[in-house]
Amino acid sequence: MDVVIVDDNPVNLTVMEHLVSRVDGASPRVFRHSEEGLSWCSEHDPDLVIVDYQMPDIDGMKFIERMRALPGRDELPLLMVTANTDRDLRRAALEAGATDFLHKPVDRAEFTARVRNMLRLRAMTRRLTDRAIELEHAVAKATRALVSTERDTLLCLARAAEYRDPETGAHVLRMAEFSRALARAMGKDADYQALIRKAAPLHDVGKLGTPDQILLKPARLTPQEMEVMKQHTTIGWQILREHRSPVLQMGATIAWTHHEKWDGSGYPRGLAGTDIPLEGRIVAVADVLDALTSARAYKHAWDMSEARSFIEKGSGVHFDPQCVAALSGLWDEVRAIRDEYHD
Repeated sequence: MDVVIVDDNPVNLTVMEHLVSRVDGASPRVFRHSEEGLSWCSEHDPDLVIVDYQMPDIDGMKFIERMRALPGRDELPLLMVTANTDRDLRRAALEAGATDFLHKPVDRAEFTARVRNMLRLRAMTRRLTDRAIELEHAVAKATRALVSTERDTLLCLARAAEYRDPETGAHVLRMAEFSRALARAMGKDADYQALIRKAAPLHDVGKLGTPDQILLKPARLTPQEMEVMKQHTTIGWQILREHRSPVLQMGATIAWTHHEKWDGSGYPRGLAGTDIPLEGRIVAVADVLDALTSARAYKHAWDMSEARSFIEKGSGVHFDPQCVAALSGLWDEVRAIRDEYHD
């Protein structure tokens, strides 16, 4: 363990160096000039610093203050050696960051015991720090695994609904990425972006409760059948709303509101404007965007210019104008997402 000794008196340096060298595992590093000692400590990680109080260039008090100002030196033991017995000096040095004191002339046995004890303390502190880092890494690894498992589980749930619908499985991945990009463009923070990316694929989970003869009907739905189809929004909300998970809570809101329209003509509740939760307004754009630009058994895929024109015409009617404005700067990203998550 590295023990730095700073003292302008060569005799004192020699004595303390000799005493430190007799402590098992201790390697003394001596400096007659404070600036040199500080420079070495700023580039290395000492285990103990012993500093004299009275020195010509930088005295012990200023040395301690500058040492404590270095990054990662909060727990470093600092032992001040001084011939001054003034209690005010001791108090000031403690406030500046000194760990302990010894008076000159030093008692060899006491000096050796203090050095040994402070190095033991340093070793224990290092072990605790290393253990804390190990635990932090373990927690981070476990958290990443949980997040990955959570996302996989949510996608499985979303795809269960998709497999009952003639849409493609990649739809939920694309519209999740579209939703995240829109949230970012609208100034939402990283946590919100991550949350909506996970929750958006749950938008149609309520289709699990839609009868096959309606969900899979190849012809246009009758007005009565359309009313049954619309119930998937409420069913999705009912499936997800009781869970405490923030993702499932947002998923419930999205399932319930992504078919609402800005002008109040949507369903299931006819909400209008900002009465529609933001995540519902964002997913409404993302969902329609992917539906328009994807091929289905009953339609061809629109090109980007057609889809852009449709969505822009729907601004203030179907869609939140702010969402549409945010989308205007994202078309290159939309193309990249479609290329990455192609059918």
